[in-house]
Amino acid sequence: MHKFFSAFQHSSLAIRLVWDTSRSLTLIMAISTVVAGVTPAAIASVGGLFVDAVANLLQQTGVDFSSFRQEILKYVLIELGLVLLLTGSQRLNMVCQSILRALLGNKISMMILQKALTLELAHFEDSEYYDKLIRARREASSRPLSLIIKTFDLLRDTIALATIGVFLIQFSVWAATLLLVSGIPAFIAETSFSGEAFRNQKRRSAERRLQVYLEMVLTREDGAKEVKLFQLGKHFLKRYIEIFNRIYREDRSLVIRRAFWGYALGLLASIALYFAYGWVGVAAIAGTITIGQMTMYIAQFRLGQSAATTSLTAINGMYEDNLYLSNLSEYLDHEVPEGSGDRVHGPYPENGIRFENVSFLYPGSERPALENVSLHIKPGESLAIVGGNGSGKTTLIKLLTRLYKPSSGRILLEGLDLDQWDINVLRNKIGVIFQDFNRYQLVVGENIGIGEVGDSANQELIGEAAKKGMAHSFIKDLPDAYNTQLGSWFKDGKELSGGEWQKIALSRVFMRKNADILVLDEPTAALDARAEAEIFSHFRKLTDNRISIVISHRFSTVRMADHIIVFEKGKVVEEGSHLELMSQDGIYATLFELQAQGYK
Repeated sequence: MHKFFSAFQHSSLAIRLVWDTSRSLTLIMAISTVVAGVTPAAIASVGGLFVDAVANLLQQTGVDFSSFRQEILKYVLIELGLVLLLTGSQRLNMVCQSILRALLGNKISMMILQKALTLELAHFEDSEYYDKLIRARREASSRPLSLIIKTFDLLRDTIALATIGVFLIQFSVWAATLLLVSGIPAFIAETSFSGEAFRNQKRRSAERRLQVYLEMVLTREDGAKEVKLFQLGKHFLKRYIEIFNRIYREDRSLVIRRAFWGYALGLLASIALYFAYGWVGVAAIAGTITIGQMTMYIAQFRLGQSAATTSLTAINGMYEDNLYLSNLSEYLDHEVPEGSGDRVHGPYPENGIRFENVSFLYPGSERPALENVSLHIKPGESLAIVGGNGSGKTTLIKLLTRLYKPSSGRILLEGLDLDQWDINVLRNKIGVIFQDFNRYQLVVGENIGIGEVGDSANQELIGEAAKKGMAHSFIKDLPDAYNTQLGSWFKDGKELSGGEWQKIALSRVFMRKNADILVLDEPTAALDARAEAEIFSHFRKLTDNRISIVISHRFSTVRMADHIIVFEKGKVVEEGSHLELMSQDGIYATLFELQAQGYK
C-alpha cells in the first residue's frame, strides 16, 4: 500500500507544470469540472420530478391542465438548462485541454532541452543516463496534462458521487455502499497491471533505443552506402524484428491477462447495478417510493456506478501517469555540478597553457586515458600532437576545453586554473574543429556563421572566415552561393564532398575572431596530402599571434609545428622540434621514416 501511494508523489510536479503553463486555463478547467460533477445528479433529480408530475396528471381527473402544463414545462426548461450547462462545461473543458496540451508539450520539451544544455559530455556518453533522457522524452509532454485531466476527472466524479449519495442514502445506506465498493476489485487488478506495464517499458529502454538506431541506419543516407555494399539490410532488419517479437510477446501476454481480469471483475460492478435496479423496482411495487422516485434512483444508480468506475479508473490512471512522471522528475532533478569559476582574465597572459601532472580516467575504464601529462604551450607557439589511435590526443583537447575535468593534476590558462574561469569566457577563447565535426543541415552562411553565434548573420565576417578556411573557392560556385542549403534532409539541399565539408568546418573555427587558441583535431582526414599541406601552411600564417594546436597523422604537416609531442598509451613519450625528434631516432623518427617510404 505504501508503494502504491508513494507513486503519487509526482502529482505536485504535474500540477505545478500545468499551473505555470497557464493559470487561467487551469482555473477554467477546475470550475468546469465542478459544474460537470454537480449537474448529472441534478438532471436525474429533475427528471424524477418530471415523471412524478406526469404520473400525477394521469391519475387525477377534473384538474386544471394549464397549471400542470406550466409545472411540466418548468421541469423541462430546468432540465434543458442543466443539460446545456453540462454540455457547455464539458466542451469548455475540452477546449482548455487542447490548448493546454500544446502549451504544456512545448514547455516540457523546453525544460528537457534546457536541462540537456547543462549536462556534461560524460552524461551523453553514459548509456544509463542516456536511457533516462530517452525515457523522460518519450511521454513527458503528454503525461503531466493527462495526470491533471484525470485529477480533475476524479474531482468531478467525487463531487458527483457526493451529490448522488445525498439522494441514494434517502433510499438505503446499504445501496449507496454497494455502489461504491462494487468497482474496487477491478481497480486493484488494473493498478497491478499498470505497474507491470511501466516496469516493462522502463526495462526495455536500451532495446527500444537499439530499434530506433537500426531504423535510422536502414533509412538515412549516411548509412545507405555500407548497408547496400555489405548487404547488411536483411541482417539489421532481422535484429529489428527479433527485438519487436520479444516485446510483442510480453505485451500480448499483459494485454490478454489485463483484459480477462478486467472483464471478470467488471462483472461484479454490473451485477451490483442490476441488483440495485431490482431493489428499486421492488420498493416501487411495495409503494415505499413513487414511480418518479424509482426513475430518479435508477438514473442515480447508473450515474453513481459510472462515477465510481470512472473515479477508480482515474485513480489508476493517475498512478500510471505518476510512474511515467517519475522518469521526468528523475531526469530534471539530476544534479549537475555547476562551474564555480567567474574569472574572465588570467593574471599571467604570457604563460599560455600549462598541463601539470594531468591524469584522466574515463568512467568504467581501468586504464588511464592520460597519465601524468605535463607540457607548456607559449602564446604564439604552434604545437603538433602525434600518436596512435587511443593514445590520448583527443582526450587532451577535451580536457583543455573543459568538456572533462582531470582526475588529478591541473590545467592552467594564463596562470589561472581552468576551474576558476567563467566557462563561457573560456570556451570563447578557444576555437576547435574535431575529426568528427558536425555537418549541419543548414544554409552555407549559417553553417559557417554559427562558429560565432553572435555574428552568425554577419555576411562580411562569414565571407572572411570562408576565405581563411579555403572554402570560398567552391562556395561561390554553388547554386545560391552562401544561401545554398547543405545536406540532403531538406528540399534543394546540396551534398558536399568530405573535403568540402571539412573546409566548411574549418571556416567555422575562423569565425572565432577573438579566440586565443585554435585547435585542429585531425580535421583534414578527407583531404589529400597536398590540400592538407596548403591548409596548414595557410593556418600557420593566420595564427602567428595565437596558440595553435594540430593533431594529425601526416608528418609532412606535423613537421611545420614549433613543438611536437608524441603520445603513447596516454603518456608523453617524446617531445621537441622536428629536427630534435629525428635526431633522437625514437618513435617519432621511426613513424616519420615509415610514412616517408610510402611517398618514394
